[in-house]
Amino acid sequence: MIDYTDVKNQRNLRLHTKPSVQEGDYRTPAQKDKDRIVYTSAFRRLAEVTQVASPGDVHVFHNRLTHSLQVAQVGRSLAEKLRQDTAACDSVGGIDPDTVEAACLAHDLGHPPFGHTAEELLNQLIGSVAGGFEGNAQSFRIITKLAFKSTLHAGLDLTAATLAGVLKYPWLKGQNKDKPNKWGAYGSELKDFQFARKVSPRRKLARSPEATLMDWSDDVTYSVHDLEDFFRAGRIPVHLLARASENLERQRFFDDVYRRRAGDKKFPKRGVLEEAFANILAIFWRIYEPYSGTREHRSRLRYFTSQLIHRYVNGIEIDSKKKTIEIDPEYEKEVMILKELTWTYVIEAPSQSLQREGQRTIIRRLFEIYSDAAGSEKKWSIFPPFYREELGQATSNATRKRIVTDLIAGMTEPQVIEAYRQAIGFWSAQSFEDLVR
Repeated sequence: MIDYTDVKNQRNLRLHTKPSVQEGDYRTPAQKDKDRIVYTSAFRRLAEVTQVASPGDVHVFHNRLTHSLQVAQVGRSLAEKLRQDTAACDSVGGIDPDTVEAACLAHDLGHPPFGHTAEELLNQLIGSVAGGFEGNAQSFRIITKLAFKSTLHAGLDLTAATLAGVLKYPWLKGQNKDKPNKWGAYGSELKDFQFARKVSPRRKLARSPEATLMDWSDDVTYSVHDLEDFFRAGRIPVHLLARASENLERQRFFDDVYRRRAGDKKFPKRGVLEEAFANILAIFWRIYEPYSGTREHRSRLRYFTSQLIHRYVNGIEIDSKKKTIEIDPEYEKEVMILKELTWTYVIEAPSQSLQREGQRTIIRRLFEIYSDAAGSEKKWSIFPPFYREELGQATSNATRKRIVTDLIAGMTEPQVIEAYRQAIGFWSAQSFEDLVR
């Protein structure tokens, strides 16, 4: 059995520095973690990184920064709700709202420009020999190595509890056969990963309590707010799906879901998700026409989304006997089908599919150019100073590939487009080096 007393003593430890109290600094260790994350350039860049639609779209969609802020708000609400039962919290080793909030703020730092399109391609380009690429593992790499706080150590030197809270997938590449394409850290950050796992449940592949809350907050937030965004933009026909008399649109939607999910044996049966969707539609009843932007319509939409968030915040509790955090399985199904709405009506729309092809072209070409330059010191002038320093210490081709991947994954979408324009000889008045500082 896990020794929770020992865990509590280790939660606030940092890998690189000893605990210290600065005169006049009232912050707890987790509160310091939050501040360290928020003040990084890696956090600021999320304002120009895709959630689903491009941040440059004419509509005001959520981007990765607003999404992260909202995940943090929901995560804190969940933690504060569960903290009301002190004994139950103690049974899972304790839950700190500030730690949950810090983990939520950091969870998407590794999200590359163009989102999952670039994530999949970068994983192919860097190759398994070099350790692959995964957005969650990249987030962990940023907070433990790439983000800058001091010349005395790498990364932000966060507490063990916050590091564990970021580990949505608390295993290394290849350690979970059920999720071969998902992992939480690269081998290059093994020491930090092992440090974080010391305060996690000893059950194999189990998340920390804060990581569970972070992940549920992430699912709830983007499923609800993507729905809101794309109903406003006229992309998801909520008004048709919500009508009791409109069976054709719902049938078309579910046909598409199960076409896409064909072969996924773990995906729920159609009747199960249809019932879950019906439960959501019971709240939809006030939305019976396309979004118009009137005061009344805005009020109804906001009421609907707030009701969903409230519903899912209250759908989680601690099982003291099992020493686990349990999510209402019915609510999990509802969130699952909400995500499918975005896939059917937005992600797989023809315009988005064509755009993704262009995005792949940009990422692939930049990777080729930087990889070629990384192999010759004479060409290092195309890299910003930090990456030149990293290349100077690289001892293998795999390490150089990782540095190239760090550079591309750490750009905003305007930056990566500007770098591509320069790479194909398109003149720009602003240097790329200025963009990535």
